[in-house]
Amino acid sequence: MTLFGDGLERAVERSFTRPIPKSAGAQMRYLVRQLKGTRAAAELLRVSQRTVERYVRNQIRTPRPDLAGRLKAEVRKRWQPHVRARARRRAATTDGIVIDTRARIGYTAPIGTTDDARLRHLTVALPPQHAARLLDAQQQSAEDQLLQEIAAEALREVYFQDNGHRAGSLAEVRFTDIEYVDFEL
Repeated sequence: MTLFGDGLERAVERSFTRPIPKSAGAQMRYLVRQLKGTRAAAELLRVSQRTVERYVRNQIRTPRPDLAGRLKAEVRKRWQPHVRARARRRAATTDGIVIDTRARIGYTAPIGTTDDARLRHLTVALPPQHAARLLDAQQQSAEDQLLQEIAAEALREVYFQDNGHRAGSLAEVRFTDIEYVDFEL
């Protein structure tokens, strides 16, 4: 699992207007509708087509734990695509995104300044242009390292440099030893 990618995904999921289906049969029926057939659902979940059909008809009610996890993940991935897109668009154009993190953050600065990394707890509202970069990279399945670098650049501009009002010679922000990171749209 990726720390930044999962955090962004959770932030988008908080914008859902309805909860995902709870029962295995309802989840399977939704997945079959989305994939337009039981065969495609069976291939995606790595089970037989007959098993999918039995879940759809509620002949099986309780899936194995590994299948339950895969089923829930696939339904969650496809749930309310228009609401998900609207939340991403709003964050990238008008609202921005809030990052809440506790990590060791340091920076590269000129000689004579204290640039030692230290543990910080930051809650920073990032403007839409930074939110757009983060969400676009996450949409394109970027690795967690790239998402971390984009977040570090955004923190450098917004938090450390105060949008160009201070610390103009600050070159690079190092974002390491991350305890947690959370996002809010």
